Amino acid sequence: MPTAAKRAPITSWLEKAPQPAFVIYATLAAFSTYFCMYAFRKPFTAGTYEGQEFGPFTFKNALVLSQLLGYTLSKFIGTKICSEVTRDRRAVSIVVFIFFAEAALVLFALAPLQWKVLAIFLNGIPLGMIWGLVVWYLEGRRTSELLLAGLSASFIVSSGAVKDVGLHVLREWGVSVWWMPAVTGALFLPVLLTSVWLLNQLPQPALADIVARAEREPMDWRLRQSFVRTFFPGLVLLIGAYFFLTAYRDFRDNFQREIFLGLGLDNVPGIFTRTETFVAVGVLVALALLFLVRDNRKGLLGAFAIMLVGVVLMGGSTLLRDSGAISGFWWMSLVGLGSYLAYVPYGSVLFDRLIASTRVAGTAVFAIYLADATGYCGSITVIVYRNFAESEVSWLDFFRAFTYFTSVIGIALIAAGGAYFLRRAGQSPAAPPLHQQDSSA
Repeated sequence: MPTAAKRAPITSWLEKAPQPAFVIYATLAAFSTYFCMYAFRKPFTAGTYEGQEFGPFTFKNALVLSQLLGYTLSKFIGTKICSEVTRDRRAVSIVVFIFFAEAALVLFALAPLQWKVLAIFLNGIPLGMIWGLVVWYLEGRRTSELLLAGLSASFIVSSGAVKDVGLHVLREWGVSVWWMPAVTGALFLPVLLTSVWLLNQLPQPALADIVARAEREPMDWRLRQSFVRTFFPGLVLLIGAYFFLTAYRDFRDNFQREIFLGLGLDNVPGIFTRTETFVAVGVLVALALLFLVRDNRKGLLGAFAIMLVGVVLMGGSTLLRDSGAISGFWWMSLVGLGSYLAYVPYGSVLFDRLIASTRVAGTAVFAIYLADATGYCGSITVIVYRNFAESEVSWLDFFRAFTYFTSVIGIALIAAGGAYFLRRAGQSPAAPPLHQQDSSA
C-alpha cells in the first residue's frame, strides 16, 4: 500500500500525471475490478433450473432470493465496515471477500440440492461490500464524475457479459449448471487480482480535490448518526425512491432471460451484452457530462435531472412498446437505460455532489450503503410478492406493470427529494473558486 514515507513508482507517477492520464488509469482499474466481481455474483442467473422446487418457491426464485438476502445483509454490515475501513485494508478486504464468494460457489456445486440455497446466500454476504471499497478510491476528487461514471458502467455491462460467459460455459464446454458459476468466477480471478493491485496504487486525493469536494474521512458511529439527523427528511424521500428502483433494476437483471423468452428474443446471440452495452454507453455519457459542471450545487441539480429523465423514460418507452412503436429489444434497452439513469447516481455522483455542496462531514460511501441496505430490501419484497401474489402472471406482464408503477412513484419521490437537497445545498458555504485551487491530479 502506498504511504507517505515510501510510495510505489506507479503512485508517484500518478501524483504528477496529467489529469487525462490519471482519469484513464483510475477508471480502467476500478472498472475492471468491479466488472470481474460480477463474475462471482451473476452467472448463476443464466440457468433456469426448470423442474426444481424449493418449498413454495421455484428453485431459481429461491436462489435469487437467497443471494439477495446475503447481499442485503452485506449492505447493512457495509454501513459500518465500508464507512470505517482505512486505506491500508481496502485492497486486502476486496481480495478476501472475493475468495470467500468463490468458495461459496464451489460449495454451491458440491452441496446437496436443498443446501445449494444456503451456499448462494453465503456467496452474497461478502460481495455487497465490494462497491463501497472501490468507491473509496474514487470519491472526493474533482474528476469523480468521470471516475464514478466509468465504475458505474462496469456493473451495467458486466451483468450481461458474465451471463453470456456463463451460457457459453454451459452450452459449449458442457459444464453442469451447478459448476458453471464457480468455473465462470475462476476464469475472471487473475484479472480481478491484477485490477485490485492497480487500483490500490492510486494516490490519496490532492489538496485541490479536498478544497473543491470536501475531505472524506472514515465515519464513526457519531458521524453516521449526525449525517442521518441532518438530512433525515430528504433521505426518506430519496431512499423511498431507491427502494423501488433497486427492486426494479434487480428484477430486470435477475429475470432478464425469462423476460427475453416472453419477448421471443432468448435465442438471439449475445442478447444480454447487446442490450446492456447500449445502456452502459448512455449512462456513461450522461454522468460524464456532469464533470463539466464545476459548481457543486449545479452538479447536484444535474444529477437529479438525470434521475428524473430516467424514470420518465421508463414509463414513456413502455407506452411506445404498448402502442407497437418500438420492438421488444428496444423496449428492454430503453427501460434499462431509464432505470439505470435513475439508479446509478445513487451509487456514484449523487451523494458525492451532495457532500461537496453541503460541506457536511462524511463520506459518500456511508450514504450509498444506507440507500443500498434499504434498496435491496425492496428487491426481496418484490420477489416474495411476485412468488405468492402474482405467480400466475407471466414474467413479461409483471415486468411491464412494475415498470409503470416504478416510473410514477419515482417521479414523485425524486422530484420532492431533489427540491429538499437543493434547498439545503443553497444554505451551505461554497467551495473556493477554482483559480484558488492547484492543478494536481
